[in-house]
Amino acid sequence: MNQWKAICRVEDIPVLGSRRVARDQGLDVAVFRNDQDEVFALLDRCPHKGGPLSQGIVFGTSVACPLHNWTIGLCTGQAAAPDEGCTPKFTVKVEDGQVFLDANELATQATDLTRPIAGPARRTTCA
Repeated sequence: MNQWKAICRVEDIPVLGSRRVARDQGLDVAVFRNDQDEVFALLDRCPHKGGPLSQGIVFGTSVACPLHNWTIGLCTGQAAAPDEGCTPKFTVKVEDGQVFLDANELATQATDLTRPIAGPARRTTCA
């Protein structure tokens, strides 16, 4: 039996946009809303280079990663061909306009994944 955590109201998520849900451990979860008021949830991390999917553009049942424009399916978390990869998805329930996520998934799913860290190029010395 699922334990549900109330996240927000559907109208609190911008149409064709998202909002992030912080977790005690692991990366945030991005909750998306399309133009049909369907709601989806994925780990806020593109499988390509770790871009924040919550900052991407939602179209239909997909989101375009803001870094390299990969298309990620909101239903599955799967990258569209020819790209390959998948980001974890989270179970969503909408009831009376309220959005809920599975509390167990929030606490346990993909808590070990991290976002790549960008920084200055490493200098090497030539002999």
